Amino acid sequence: MSLKDFLAEHPADRARVEAHKERMLADVRADQLRELREAAGLTQEQVATRIGVSQRQVSKIEHGNLENSKVGTIRGYVEAVGGNLTIEYVTGDARVKIA
Repeated sequence: MSLKDFLAEHPADRARVEAHKERMLADVRADQLRELREAAGLTQEQVATRIGVSQRQVSKIEHGNLENSKVGTIRGYVEAVGGNLTIEYVTGDARVKIA
């Protein structure tokens, strides 16, 4: 059976594929945050102390759980490891820097 034949008999669920893709990208971003913290020579506890949250909250951020995190907490994390946070509104080709 060719790949074309297989796909004809078993069509991909595009919504599921996109959801999985988003989860994978979130995991990659989370790993990058951890790597930035480690490159700065900081532990999760040290970052937590600097930004006034629990170590558990830092762990959640590094595991991609950003939906329930405050923007200020994420900004503090990024600044604690030596960066700056930028927030943009994007639609089509338009980009507006918000913060």
